[in-house]
Amino acid sequence: MIAKVSQREAEVLAAVAARLSNAQIANRLRISVRTVESHVASLLRKYGVADRQELAQQAVQAGVDRDIPDGPPPGVPTPMTSFVGREREHEAALAAFGASRLVTLLGPGGAGKSRLAAEICSSYPAGGAFVDLVPVRDGFVAQAAAKVLRVSERAQHPLEDAVIERLRRDRALLVLDNCEHVLDTAAGFAERMLAACPGTRILVTSRERLGVPGERTVPIGPLPLASDAEALFLDRATAADPEFDADPALLTEICARLDGIPLAIELAAARSASLGLAGLLVALDDTLRLLTGGRAADQRHRSLRAVLEWSHDLLDEEEQALFRRLSMFCGGFDLAAVTALTAGRPSGAVSHVLGRLVDKSLVVRVPGTASRWRLLQTVRTFAEDLSRGAGEYDAARELHLLWAAGTATAMRERLIAAGQRARAAAPTEGSEQDGEQDGAEVWRREFDEVADDLRAALAAAPPGPGGAAHSLARSLGHLTFVRRFLAEAQGHFRQAAERAPGPAEAAEDLRNAADCSLDNISGQYMFDLLLASAAQAHAAGDENGRAVALARAVETASRFLASFPEGIPVERLRRHLTEAAEAGDAGVPTVAAALTTAAAWTDRPGAFDPDPALAARALAVARTTGDAVLISAGLDAVTTAAVRAGRHREARRYTEERLALLSEMDRDDPRSAIEIVDTLHVACTDAIVAGDLPAAINAGRLMMADDLVGDHPYISASRLIPALVLTGDLGAALRYGERMWEGWERAGRPPAGWLLPSVSAIALAHGLLDDQVRFRLWRHRAGVVVGHAQAGHARPTSFGAFVDARAALHSGDLSDATALVERAFGTFSMGRYAAYAQAAGAELAVVAGLPDAPDRLATALLTAGENHWASACLARAGGRLHADPDALAASVARWEGIDARLERAHTLLLIPHRAEEGRAALDALLTSTGRRTL
Repeated sequence: MIAKVSQREAEVLAAVAARLSNAQIANRLRISVRTVESHVASLLRKYGVADRQELAQQAVQAGVDRDIPDGPPPGVPTPMTSFVGREREHEAALAAFGASRLVTLLGPGGAGKSRLAAEICSSYPAGGAFVDLVPVRDGFVAQAAAKVLRVSERAQHPLEDAVIERLRRDRALLVLDNCEHVLDTAAGFAERMLAACPGTRILVTSRERLGVPGERTVPIGPLPLASDAEALFLDRATAADPEFDADPALLTEICARLDGIPLAIELAAARSASLGLAGLLVALDDTLRLLTGGRAADQRHRSLRAVLEWSHDLLDEEEQALFRRLSMFCGGFDLAAVTALTAGRPSGAVSHVLGRLVDKSLVVRVPGTASRWRLLQTVRTFAEDLSRGAGEYDAARELHLLWAAGTATAMRERLIAAGQRARAAAPTEGSEQDGEQDGAEVWRREFDEVADDLRAALAAAPPGPGGAAHSLARSLGHLTFVRRFLAEAQGHFRQAAERAPGPAEAAEDLRNAADCSLDNISGQYMFDLLLASAAQAHAAGDENGRAVALARAVETASRFLASFPEGIPVERLRRHLTEAAEAGDAGVPTVAAALTTAAAWTDRPGAFDPDPALAARALAVARTTGDAVLISAGLDAVTTAAVRAGRHREARRYTEERLALLSEMDRDDPRSAIEIVDTLHVACTDAIVAGDLPAAINAGRLMMADDLVGDHPYISASRLIPALVLTGDLGAALRYGERMWEGWERAGRPPAGWLLPSVSAIALAHGLLDDQVRFRLWRHRAGVVVGHAQAGHARPTSFGAFVDARAALHSGDLSDATALVERAFGTFSMGRYAAYAQAAGAELAVVAGLPDAPDRLATALLTAGENHWASACLARAGGRLHADPDALAASVARWEGIDARLERAHTLLLIPHRAEEGRAALDALLTSTGRRTL
């Protein structure tokens, strides 16, 4: 099949054919990962395949050019100067990897560890990624790695797990540069990555060992004299003055005075054009004489300190003042940021002084940018000491906080405005979508450039309520949520609540913190945050806000049972709901919607069993608000009620409406998150329950491409697997199945009773391929899932009964048919898949010649109208029972209508004049799995 694709899609398709990851594609095509995900989802749809492996096969068959030019490893700084020396250390580091997967380049500041690590990463045969930790605060190493690897946090998928998933697939070398100030965090991070990613090696640069077992170190000392040290000086001096000429003996003496330290040599060389070598030597001697005494470490590095002191003393007063102020920035900065810290000086004057500092190599330009600069870490530490000594550090920190708060607020306001424009515009395909998503990528880069300084400013802010600190914490909460650092976002909103100027603001911040929880933290945590928000609203005199927060807490505890370690007693929930009803004004639509939705979920005594009448009322009230989030919550209540009543097609219609509402929700607002996540999860499941396999496949692809849900190691795949098996796409299902199981095991086998249908579906796939060993293995794994499920969720499922009946029918082993049929018609909790079980059980009864087969068939037909798959299966069973070729032909047509290719092929085998067509169809399906025969 050759689909019509856009130019950008063709480029993405070529990259998929070359087996590149989404992050690699984004890096090489200079687009966002989200844009890549969108294009991949579109290509899957256009080529009619289920996963990227099949898409790659289709691309190769279509002759797509896979020659994608290589780019630099992500994160590696673009070199501004040539690399000199260090051949011995380079070889030693590579050799050390032969004995350990963790190697540390160990040496003092200014020794050139970072530059050597960048060289190793750039030339590493299997590729790599470079994580600069200089601006990173302790506790944010995972964020720094995620930024470089272009991954984000997802629902029930913590950020470190996302990094692990990417490293397991894509990276052979991970560089963690400048670890000494985040030593414990970096050590823990490295240890977890090495344990979870057996193909990954880690190269660290630090002034101290990480202390991780198995760590090998490579000392990085001074450059050797009479060779590399002089070569470096000459290279940098010539760059400053092309006509530079040096007396070799004098040059060696200067390098010796500088102890061969690369940074000291580079700073001195930058001044050589104006002073000459003789003047440079005199200046160094004078400064070194002043730096006597002190600790051994200071003595060892005194030549570098001497160069910094001397370089600073040569600055005029304006330059010295700006140099001290620049030490406030832990990362890069632009001219506007610098101007904000100079107490109102004109930007033109600031720019002129900044340029002079750049010319003197005390400030360096950030590689790959035209208007961002930074201080090297050693230089920044020196400048910070000067700021403290001058007694201006606290005042400068206050200016830095004001700049950070203003920057974060402005960035948040731009996001809100952009989101409003996007939702107001009609959805389009092609270049408009690319423009929108590339705009999001520009925002992401802008945020990443300032994020470390925003975090540092908040951490350094004085404790207690404060206008700037509260504004910064709240804005950082929103910004990190949009950046999909979900746990971090929740933490910032909680900080905002602690710094809030009053209870009204604290109530809002706590609601946002609750909304950021998604499923990453227990539902109990979200529940507690909502109760805390209600208490703050009460203190502020906002009784409607209190009522909404209490009602949402009740709704959360009732709707999302699986995310609670232990259920909340219904009596307590009803007390909270009564409290909410007494507090709020039911005449306010938003309050009424929250109250009625919570009431629908708690009126009946059973768990997860909303009252149909109250659910319908809740939806009607929600519609009056026009709020997509509230309407979606109301729709979920009526959907669940319909499922409980066996009205699966009605439930499917409600879910389709929920899907349509997604475009009206603000994806940058934490409040929308839970509805987006829940809608995408439910959409695939409800389509399968209704037997609408094409809709299930589409919903699964939509979910897997979503930046809040997709690419989870086991949740996303688990929603899609049953649909793949039921359509006959067994190869894709088996690939997803292995990934799902590995992901669940790596996560520590958390309670996940909802995995049962997917695990059972993989067993069925193996049964349909006549692999009885793996069929039994996966049926055993289904039991393992039950054993790890939460209390109340560890029950046999109707899908498991369906799998056993369908597998027996395929294998022809009818020895246990009576028991299997009896089980298929049993009573199950929820019974979502009862129609599947009864249809397969009825057909098994027919083929086994059981005397009650006609009655079983009649019973199954009573519920089959709600399930397309069951209807097609029962048409085939009826054709077999009555030897009716017309019924078999009708079954074939129904299988075709839901794209159930394997069942269609099996049915064709039962029609003599179409049996050859069936065998050809089976052969085609088996080819996709790598099998040749059934």
